[in-house]
Amino acid sequence: MRELIEKERKIIVVPSDFKCANKGTIVDVEPQYFTIELEYEPTGMMRHNYCEFYTQTTHGTLYFDSYPEIIDGKRVKIATPAKHRFLQRRQYTRIKFVHELDLAGETVSHKITTLDISAGGMKFRTEENINIEGLYKITLPLSKEQSIECMFSPIRIEKNEKSGYTVSGRFEYHNSKDKMTLTQYCAKRSIEIKNK
Repeated sequence: MRELIEKERKIIVVPSDFKCANKGTIVDVEPQYFTIELEYEPTGMMRHNYCEFYTQTTHGTLYFDSYPEIIDGKRVKIATPAKHRFLQRRQYTRIKFVHELDLAGETVSHKITTLDISAGGMKFRTEENINIEGLYKITLPLSKEQSIECMFSPIRIEKNEKSGYTVSGRFEYHNSKDKMTLTQYCAKRSIEIKNK
């Protein structure tokens, strides 16, 4: 595990209340602990309360649980986890996500059916012709209580054999917390699906 937790590596930290998600950089690695310098104040994090951690490695997205041993401002000392898992090789975990949504452009709105999403972007079907040069607003419902609003930029549009189009593209976020929330949501759903 120690060779996967390296100094200077970026890491996402998600406490039990994932609205308090944070990110930072690993600044020190010891046999029993590693230390993170967080970007934001560690609200929602408590000593000895487990958090989820996500970091990108050459093997894929690394995921593990551990807890803060010492919280000193934005510098947090984390116990080295006993076990870990790789979610998948692609940069962001992609999950099936089927919803009827509205894709809002500057002057026109399109009805779409999402097929899958990740923190990087989404794929959807639509009967309408989408402008590949456009930038669109989309609201993603993650639960009854929570949704994320971001911008969608089309990258590829394929004409379907029978009718309509399949569109793939990337997300652009208003803030990094929304991206962290979607990263965590997709990773958690991926684990739930695998464990069914």
